[in-house]
Formats: sequence, structure tokens, C-alpha cells
Amino acid sequence: QVQLVESGGGLVQAGGSLRLSCVASGGNLRMYDLGWFRQAPGKEREFIGAIRRNSNIVYADSVKGRFTISRDKAENTKNTMYLQMNSLKPEDTAVYSCAALYAGILSSLWSARNYRYWGQGTQVTVSS
Repeated sequence: QVQLVESGGGLVQAGGSLRLSCVASGGNLRMYDLGWFRQAPGKEREFIGAIRRNSNIVYADSVKGRFTISRDKAENTKNTMYLQMNSLKPEDTAVYSCAALYAGILSSLWSARNYRYWGQGTQVTVSS
């Protein structure tokens, strides 16, 4: 079983930056892709991006150029993934969550229902 814990959320003004962290532990993490999602009130959960087992990174078009995903050197049982968010906009306000997808294929990254484990989420609020 994989445990995921996010941190780093908060209140920031438009144009500002935040860096979120996701600590993943447990299980054989080398078999998991790690993704970032967000969910704003009244909206469906939205894929932001993911870092794959082979360290390739994919992004949703909506955040390309503003958000960057990275990861500490991957270990078998512990991993820390980051989401650097720049040029934040009020519409980026949401609960941000990380999730783990077991041995996924590329096309499966975008759908939240494919992810087996989830963190509790961290609130990001961008004021105008």
C-alpha cells in the first residue's frame, strides 16, 4: 500500500508562486507513476501532470509553461514529488492532490479513476 502526503498549499496573490510537495511511501514505488490533480469547488477533478516510472513527465495543456513537476531521486520505498507553480491565477484555486497509478500506460495518466492511491490534498487559494 502506498501512502501519499501533500504539503505546501496556502494563500498567494495572483502572479505569485507556490511549491507543493508530495511524499510517497510504502509499496514498490518503482512500479508507480505519480500524478498531480486539482479540484475546484463545483468542478470535476482535473489532471495537471504526472511523472512516470521512467521519469518522463507529462503536463496538461492548461498548465504548460507555468507549472513544473520534479522529483527527488527515486527510491524503492520513498519518493518526494514536487509541483512548482508560477504565475498563479485566481482560476488555479483548488484542492491539489497527488496520486499513484500502478504500472500505467501513457493514455491512462489523464483519468483520475485509474489512480489507486490518493493523498488528502492541500488547498491552494489565489487571490486577485
